[in-house]
Amino acid sequence: MPPAAPSPIMRRRRLGIELRSLRETAGLTGDQVIERIGWASASKLSRLENGRSRPDPQDVGVLLDLYGADAAAREELLGIAGEAGDMRGWLKNFPVMTQQQRSWAELEAGCAEISEYNPVLVPGLLQTAGYARVRLLSARRVGEGAGEPEPADELETEVRARLARQSLLTREPHAPSYTAVLEEATLGRRAGPPEVLHEQLHQLCELALLPNVTLHVLPRDTQVGDWYLPPTAFSLYRFADPLDPETLAIEGGFTDVMSTESITLNRYKVVFEWLCTAALNASDTLSWLIEATGRLTGAGPGSTVAFGPATAPTQRRRDSGRLTDR
Repeated sequence: MPPAAPSPIMRRRRLGIELRSLRETAGLTGDQVIERIGWASASKLSRLENGRSRPDPQDVGVLLDLYGADAAAREELLGIAGEAGDMRGWLKNFPVMTQQQRSWAELEAGCAEISEYNPVLVPGLLQTAGYARVRLLSARRVGEGAGEPEPADELETEVRARLARQSLLTREPHAPSYTAVLEEATLGRRAGPPEVLHEQLHQLCELALLPNVTLHVLPRDTQVGDWYLPPTAFSLYRFADPLDPETLAIEGGFTDVMSTESITLNRYKVVFEWLCTAALNASDTLSWLIEATGRLTGAGPGSTVAFGPATAPTQRRRDSGRLTDR
């Protein structure tokens, strides 16, 4: 089977890393490169090396000539430049998408593994349309209060975009392995109207049954590590192409930060391991979600929902200090 389509944003970052390495090996500064090839702006090279612009294969070819790249490197990097620059085929999957949503979709494409933690929200890849709409409306009201009105049609565009991104979890073949740790508080009654929360919990039950999806609920009073308190939401991405750098995305309220630095990534990997160890295992999480869904329907904890009996976990199974079915 063919591999998953590569992530356009990672193609750009990979290309930038390789071009910078070739430039440094050639002993050239950025200013020297600009002077020799006659580009009008030094920022053009900077954007290419930092993966912030869609590369023109002709420009990449000029740089490879200057750096004296061998035939193998030239073929590989021109191929990457083509994948990073030609977005038409990739965008067919996302016909309606805002720029912010597109950046997330680009990052998620080509992933082999995604790990996410959010202390206050259900992650975007798991949200229902109703839950997403509530979240976006509340954020919009903050913007309006700050004098930042948004176009009237922006809301539904964002909702449709978020739902389009979710096809990643069920794509055939090569759906990524997806793991999320959900704080119990994110699924409480503060999250939205009862009907919205019920629908969201129901969808989480269905997603938890997918073979590539693992969900963990973290009870509110559970200790994490040595009393560690995660300060913010974050996601970790590993890609099908092992040469594409693993990426960390730190999600803030209104600003997102991304990093490929191994030291920073490793710290967040440790934190995610602590979170998974502290949280309910996958089986008990499904039972928790079914119970929560039943309570919202007024059926009570002893009811049976479409996913099976709502049996509350009385004790989490551990093996040498770890949950057994990670």
